[in-house]
Amino acid sequence: MELKSRCSRLSAAARMAITVKLLDKPFNPGACVGPFTSAHPGLGAVCSFVGEVRGEDGVEALELLHYDRMTVRGMERLARNAAGRFALMGLIIVHRTGIMLPGEPIVLVSACASHRRAAIDAVDYCMDHLKADSWFWKREKREGNWHWVEPRTADHADLARWSE
Repeated sequence: MELKSRCSRLSAAARMAITVKLLDKPFNPGACVGPFTSAHPGLGAVCSFVGEVRGEDGVEALELLHYDRMTVRGMERLARNAAGRFALMGLIIVHRTGIMLPGEPIVLVSACASHRRAAIDAVDYCMDHLKADSWFWKREKREGNWHWVEPRTADHADLARWSE
């Protein structure tokens, strides 16, 4: 399936307020955000975050493994929680799995709302959960060897602030 058709389906689904996609192929975040924004006339703010594979410290590749049924359900639950917590008009969460190279997008979270604070907070909330409390097993390849990566202490601290 071509990338363009994947993101075209996002634009139709965006009218329903929440869209969650788990992809095993590269995607173009801009091709998803444009139709999403257009599908919500009258919005006052759009906030988007795109996370990419960092090539620093000798990282040659990143791999995200997951259990599909658990991951998709968890991402949908996260999206519903964000939509219920913040005054949103729409929310997209797109996440890659498999092996990715430095510079490739891993995740896109985009929220639209009447006001900026709701959109910004919703994206921050989703990213904190995806980073520290998600359904992925992550490993990095350095010097030809794979190493498992756990969330950092700071990731858990970022997540904890949402429970207050």
